[in-house]
Amino acid sequence: MNERKMGLGAWIRRVFIVGVCPLVVLPFLLNVLFSLAQQEGWSLPVFSVPLWSSVHPAFPVVTGEIMGSPSLSAAFVDRVLTFYGSPAQGTGQALYEDSLEFGIDDAYALAFFQHESSFGEAGWGAVNRSLGNIRCTAGYACGGGYRAYGSWEEGFRDWYQLIRTMYVDQLGLTSVAQIIPVYAPSSDNNDESAYINAVESAVATWRAGRIL
Repeated sequence: MNERKMGLGAWIRRVFIVGVCPLVVLPFLLNVLFSLAQQEGWSLPVFSVPLWSSVHPAFPVVTGEIMGSPSLSAAFVDRVLTFYGSPAQGTGQALYEDSLEFGIDDAYALAFFQHESSFGEAGWGAVNRSLGNIRCTAGYACGGGYRAYGSWEEGFRDWYQLIRTMYVDQLGLTSVAQIIPVYAPSSDNNDESAYINAVESAVATWRAGRIL
């Protein structure tokens, strides 16, 4: 009887080691690999869905909170801009440094840039070198009713400053779901829900180390 019990115990241990341990260890290793790749700007295969998404509950979840340190490296931002053929290619370091200064995650800045002008390729954002199509106010050169800048870097910095000083510090709005209805309200013919979903989806994709 003891021999049967010992045999069963050994079998259970084998099943655990062979079948369960890889499910625990592999997602962790993949997460470390993709995080390192993102920081170093390495090129990795692009997957439509993260390999570990179904078994790794600790995988970063997008909460929509914009405050925080940059979650994307400057090199990764440059990869995204280059992939999409943005005229702002090579400005990843500026977007990253502004993120550090203003305490706003650069992933959200990049997502706004994508939604507002397809990374500077469409609309007045392309003409004005603007990240976020900020409405014209006194003291700014303007085009089409939006602030215009002499460089993409100037446009990035002004967007960060606006979000930090007005939306976060003055209005107390710190999430995408709170900011969008004020930043791009439905009264201006914007689809607020679609905008929020687009930003959060883009952020989740990039944080996973993927471009698409």
